[in-house]
Amino acid sequence: PVMIETCFLSLQSNGAGRFCKLPQGLEEETLSVEHSRSKLAYCVMDVPPWYLCILLGVQHCLTAFGGLIAIPLILSQALCLQHDALTQGYLISTIFFVSGLCTLLQVTFGVRLPILQGGTFTLLAPSLAVLSMPEWKCPAWTQNASLVNTSSPAFIEVWQSRMRELQGSIMVGSCFQILVGFSGLIGLFMRFIGPLTIAPTISLIGLSLFDSAGTSAGNHWGVAAMTTVLIIIFSQYLRDMSVPFPAYNKTKSFHSAKMYIFQILPVLLGITLSWLVCYLLTTYEVLPSHPEKYGYQARTDLKGDVIAQAPWFRLPYPGQWGMPTVSLAGVFGILAGVTSSMVESVGDYHACARLSGAPPPPKHAINRGVAMEGVGCLLAGAWGTGNGTTSYSENVGALGITKVGSRMVIVTSGILMVIMGTFGKIGAIFTTIPSPVIGGMLLVMFGVISAAGVSNLQYADMNSSRNIFIFGFSMFTGLAIPNWILKNPSAIATGLIELDHVLQVLLTTSMFMGGFFGFVLDNTIPGSKRERGLEAWSEAHHEDPDNFPESSMVYNLPFSFSSRLSSSFSSSWMKWVCYLPFCPPTKSISQEQDPLGIMENKAKPDPPQIAIGTAL
Repeated sequence: PVMIETCFLSLQSNGAGRFCKLPQGLEEETLSVEHSRSKLAYCVMDVPPWYLCILLGVQHCLTAFGGLIAIPLILSQALCLQHDALTQGYLISTIFFVSGLCTLLQVTFGVRLPILQGGTFTLLAPSLAVLSMPEWKCPAWTQNASLVNTSSPAFIEVWQSRMRELQGSIMVGSCFQILVGFSGLIGLFMRFIGPLTIAPTISLIGLSLFDSAGTSAGNHWGVAAMTTVLIIIFSQYLRDMSVPFPAYNKTKSFHSAKMYIFQILPVLLGITLSWLVCYLLTTYEVLPSHPEKYGYQARTDLKGDVIAQAPWFRLPYPGQWGMPTVSLAGVFGILAGVTSSMVESVGDYHACARLSGAPPPPKHAINRGVAMEGVGCLLAGAWGTGNGTTSYSENVGALGITKVGSRMVIVTSGILMVIMGTFGKIGAIFTTIPSPVIGGMLLVMFGVISAAGVSNLQYADMNSSRNIFIFGFSMFTGLAIPNWILKNPSAIATGLIELDHVLQVLLTTSMFMGGFFGFVLDNTIPGSKRERGLEAWSEAHHEDPDNFPESSMVYNLPFSFSSRLSSSFSSSWMKWVCYLPFCPPTKSISQEQDPLGIMENKAKPDPPQIAIGTAL
């Protein structure tokens, strides 16, 4: 008979823990996973009560709040929409809707871990580079609020033509990510991409956006500084302070429970308090009412009628801004962002698995996860968010704080984001946040992104002059070359217009330049794997999932699809399915009936899936 793993919840004074009874021979084998799970109230496959799913689902939505609203508001400047708050609200609603849809696809058919999907800053930099080209710069009259008629066909065509350019580039670029995921090529990429490539790439995402953050914050440095200080206080100084909240359960009836709200929602709290202060300063006429005076942009009544204009219900749909257009320059720029997004997501999968009490993700799950993110970018391009989707590191961190690793909570978050995206007034409310408040948030957010990139250097030997040279040169050229090209746009003149556009976009994308030099130098300058950080990088991100017998239970395809595949293998014409890089291997599928690996398994070793998948 099949031995079934039995779990029970043990409530302790310091929290709830998950303990699993395993056969004696497997206790040592799964010790590392059990050590992680002992701190969890709910593991990845557990289903909390419905009210807890909703509560924690809302929390995950709020955690992703900063990134989800920052991207459309930053893009609106380059799309000539700074004076069209209603359309900005539509963009925010659309990115909420698509992020929820992609989250459901990722949790159900992708990597199957409790990981939220949302807009990505890795695609923001190349998108801004595309829109900075001479033919896409905003006309002067769109910068003057008195000359802009948001309902005129001329203005609508100005911003929609730019949006359609981004849509087409993102959709074509996402096809590359889908191919890499379903063919299993991501494993091949990871052999050559190490810390010295990732560090400058991620760091330059934040550093290259300093102008956007500084411009928004500069509209009122006092308000921006207040927002920044509040976020720093909540996230750093008060992170370990718990706040009592009323709670109820059958055992203790009504009682108070501790919640680390400052650690969970520092960005939301900082923005909300600053927003409230700006509202009070506007109400009592402390802020200037003349558009030419400094501090006017901090008022909360600049877009006061947008909430009344926005419809209660609006369903985003593909092609809502028109038929997407494609340019070679845009596609190449987006490919640079897609590549770094893929590598970053692989690290997020392993971090999410550790924090949710799941085994390390096997290759077929990683392949599906990367491919599903490509599908998400394809959907984001079709719907017209002006951006793609990626895994949210902030929500991965929230798993460790809440001690709830259930993927059902993330499913609830996805459903809530889809619902939020269909209410037009929700997006309209977010557009009324004063730009200095957004600027203060971006100062913190982009700083953290830059530091997160540098943190990858912990795996490399930074006492090595080789590594210091590679990182320093990559960072400096990633800033210097784009800055010079932007000041001298006519310097690129090869005689081929399309080639000029491609070079213009790539050479003005800081993350591409830094990552390119880091990749080339790290793979050509002699150095040992230990010196390059590849050994420590591999140990941290590539544990062997075969050491964990529960792997098939977590990562196999949903709706018993793996079992159906297993039964189909008896047919000779279906045997090729097990060779697909995104399908569970025969050994994993057979473990659905033998999840602990007790029965004898005569599965053949894994085939060369990369070559076969690419051929298919």
